[in-house]
Amino acid sequence: MKFFLIFKQIWAYAKVRKKYWLVPFAIILVAIAVILITAQGSIVAPFIYTLF
Repeated sequence: MKFFLIFKQIWAYAKVRKKYWLVPFAIILVAIAVILITAQGSIVAPFIYTLF
């Protein structure tokens, strides 16, 4: 999946540049993206959109 590829690229960048503090931000951003994409057409969408 693309999400794993994105996370893999961010991990490789953080490892080379020694910026490990980027990894938690990447995990949070990918998690928010997954939640928004999966909830787009569901009945839970109005409740998730009120959080943001």
